Amino acid sequence: MGKPNYRRVIVKLSGEALSGPEKFGIHQPTIDRFASDLVAAHKLGIGLGVVVGGGNILRGAQISEDGLSRPTADAMGMLATVMNALVLVAAIERAGVEARAMSALIMPQVCETYERQSALRHLENNRIIVFAGGTGNPFFTTDTTAVLRAAEMECNAVLKATDVDGVYTADPKKDPKATRYEHLGHQEALDRRLKIMDATAFALAQENRMPIIVFSIREQHAIENVLCGKGHFTTVG
Repeated sequence: MGKPNYRRVIVKLSGEALSGPEKFGIHQPTIDRFASDLVAAHKLGIGLGVVVGGGNILRGAQISEDGLSRPTADAMGMLATVMNALVLVAAIERAGVEARAMSALIMPQVCETYERQSALRHLENNRIIVFAGGTGNPFFTTDTTAVLRAAEMECNAVLKATDVDGVYTADPKKDPKATRYEHLGHQEALDRRLKIMDATAFALAQENRMPIIVFSIREQHAIENVLCGKGHFTTVG
């Protein structure tokens, strides 16, 4: 496969991706494939963390539009990320690598509470960490969480897993003339209002000089390929 370009990374995995071909819920074959890809990437010798979303179960921002307060709705969304983290950790361990779920929400009967020094020790002990519970605060997305955890864990990059192989000038599913960017600056992505990550995540990445690599998770071995500079992707940073 080659030598990885990064020592330690965070993979941002959306909750919607975990539902696979279904519209809702957890699709176990898809979870198992993602776990296999994560384990293969880990075996390249890098430190690996995953920030998982909860949109396959519940999206707080959407249900808040139905009258529920945004803090309450976001708390429900954060609980959904914990459920996803638990199933992903179980799949990673079945694939042969130790893993830990760490939640920004305190629920010791379910999983470890996120604490930076403990998380760093897990990485040093070659465990994959799945970060859940977002930042632990309402109004912040899991995209922002991914950049925040990457900075805290002293990572070299955030790998943003999507269903397309990078950032395009337009939606490639709707515009056949859309072209893929090879590289963008953080500010350029903000100025162009490209819907890759929210503005808070981009601003935090820019401040910490954290590259964001956008790639398609639909391709098998995609994480390994990105780490080794192969395949199609867009680097923002």
